[in-house]
Amino acid sequence: MPNLIIHSIGPGVTIQDLGRPGWTAQGLSTGGAADRLAILEAAAILDIPIQAGIEMMGFGGVFSVDSDMRITLTGAQMQASIDATPVPQNTSVLLRAGQKLTIGGAKQGVFGYLTFAGGIDTPSIMGSRAAHLTAGIGGVLQAGMSLPLGKDTDPLTPPMRLTPTDRCAGGTVRVMPGPQTDFFDPATLARFAATTFTRSPRGNRQGVRLDYDDIPFGLSGGRNITSDLIVPGDIQMTGDGVPYVLLAECQTIGGYPRIGSVLPADLPRIAQAAPGTKLRFNFVTLQEADATAVSDKATLAALRTQTTPIIRDPHDIADLLSYQLISGVTAGDDL
Repeated sequence: MPNLIIHSIGPGVTIQDLGRPGWTAQGLSTGGAADRLAILEAAAILDIPIQAGIEMMGFGGVFSVDSDMRITLTGAQMQASIDATPVPQNTSVLLRAGQKLTIGGAKQGVFGYLTFAGGIDTPSIMGSRAAHLTAGIGGVLQAGMSLPLGKDTDPLTPPMRLTPTDRCAGGTVRVMPGPQTDFFDPATLARFAATTFTRSPRGNRQGVRLDYDDIPFGLSGGRNITSDLIVPGDIQMTGDGVPYVLLAECQTIGGYPRIGSVLPADLPRIAQAAPGTKLRFNFVTLQEADATAVSDKATLAALRTQTTPIIRDPHDIADLLSYQLISGVTAGDDL
């Protein structure tokens, strides 16, 4: 069985997939990748089923494998190289046994993902391999660890590339109304939509704080809110009138009023907003929000159609002789 060897690693690096849906009633949020789209992009690039990958929050590490394995890097734009040769983003790359893959800091975005064609073969817990740190499931990866991988059945598959959606530069995020949106008066909702927020340094896999220069946002009439169900994407307004956008590892019950909820399709834009990134919100109707709802299966199918092969210069292919370039050649005396 192939193995991944971790020689060094940054803080807060975990194994993530699409999480554990269906456990909310038991108090466990779905969890999974902060940027779910990056997991789907990796599956499309490598032409594999959806697999768990390594989620790196701002910084990666140094890795190697003991069996040839195709890999890809998705999500945040991270500095990466294999034995000092740069590794392109959103592209399938062959990592040879014994080569050192070095992943440095994020140049843009927050959460980067390293995915293997054979997948990560750690035990599944409650239907997922994802670490859920607030629930005590799994843990952060450490230097010196060795993780089992599945076998890459075709490591010499020609490299593929995918141009991802730009979600690391902030911008406008769509918000749908929630059960407490009407608790905020029209003037407050209009001010919220007109405000340019800055992603605060305070944030993690549970949620991120948004700073702004204005008076606090508050409820009309000083209403009291009973704790109820919350989900990733909800925008909670804290007691000091500062919004927090909840992410994958948020709790399942909360009592802060919610001015609205970020559309799942736009939540990766929040997750990938680095501290200092500017964000604005645009309220849409429930009907408009419903129109954006696409299943993971449909999203992956669409991404597969967007992948394209890479045409490489033979001079840049160090292992050129290992490829079967021609077939059907005979000595001639059999004709």
